[in-house]
Amino acid sequence: MDSNEKLPVLVTCARGVASWLADEIKQLGFPANGVMESGVRTTASLNDCMKLNLELRTGHRVLLQIAELRARDATMLYEKVVRLPWPDWIHPTGHLCITSSVENETIRDSRFANLKCKDAIVDAMVRDAGQRPDSGSDRTGMVVHLHWSGEFATLYLDTSGEPLSKRGYRKIPLEAPMQETLAAACIRASGWNGESSFVNPMCGSGTIAIEAALVALNRASGLTRGNFGFMHLKGFDGKLWQELFQNAKSRTTDRKTKIIATDNRPGAVEAAKMNAAAAGVADAIEFGVCDYRATKLPEPPGVIMLNPEYGVRMGDEAALAPLYKEIGDFFKQSCAGYFGYVFTGNLRLAREIGLRSKRRLTLYNGAIECRLLEFELYAGTRNP
Repeated sequence: MDSNEKLPVLVTCARGVASWLADEIKQLGFPANGVMESGVRTTASLNDCMKLNLELRTGHRVLLQIAELRARDATMLYEKVVRLPWPDWIHPTGHLCITSSVENETIRDSRFANLKCKDAIVDAMVRDAGQRPDSGSDRTGMVVHLHWSGEFATLYLDTSGEPLSKRGYRKIPLEAPMQETLAAACIRASGWNGESSFVNPMCGSGTIAIEAALVALNRASGLTRGNFGFMHLKGFDGKLWQELFQNAKSRTTDRKTKIIATDNRPGAVEAAKMNAAAAGVADAIEFGVCDYRATKLPEPPGVIMLNPEYGVRMGDEAALAPLYKEIGDFFKQSCAGYFGYVFTGNLRLAREIGLRSKRRLTLYNGAIECRLLEFELYAGTRNP
């Protein structure tokens, strides 16, 4: 394929994140042609997709569109897909994975649509190239994504492969970790740009603090990944990729912003340190083992961000109510001059904080509707 041909691209993201993803895409020099609930449409080439995968912090998958079809059922889907020039896009050897999003009344199980799509592709490869790739659910090679809604099907080359939330640095995730892209979205939503202090009590495996350090150091989020979907596609320019990679690596700064991460569990802090080292930002974060209320805050201004348990996957709501009240007390008594943020999926518990939020942003952690609550923490009483 022509690596410089501009094609429609869909960058997916968690629900609620699209506006910040659109800003990222525009800052990288690409248009935001359409902002949807869980994605942003842009225009880019295969070579451009390398940059998007390397740099985007809030996106999940960078999907390069190659075909739009009309198909009433699986038989028609096969007939349309098998006619496409697959040897122009994928290699006859290697590994092929089909993923899909299917809403078609004739399809009860999306795996059947995946199978028909895969059969069409490998049959076309045998016909036109004399060979066919292996196939399976592993996303470490070539990945083709099928979006089929009603009679309309769109086929994409997934240039990410594994979702971009899998940065490659989280060696020890601990329980119920926040996804890297969601942590990056919370930081971006806060407006923090690395020029003031950032404090992350209850740090767990360190994801929020690590993503903050990546921002502060201007370090590309994709530098810790050794494999992307685009590397396995026809037209992949390995030399250009090395240039992009090295340029991004050399751009990393040594800004001395204070980033502090604490947890009352020594094992969590050790895990966070290991993850930060894998991300290349260990020296940018000050770690400590302590109760969150004992976290020593640098002089304001700054951001303090907490992601406490919220009684959905771990813990009990009634038992957590005092914790949320204590967070409100901590903000009020110890964090004057900061902007405080609490990310939670439990609005009943959020009310226990007892402070009036300046903003309440809706973000999704998987299927869980969550809020990022912003509190402007003044010293004393604010004048009306």
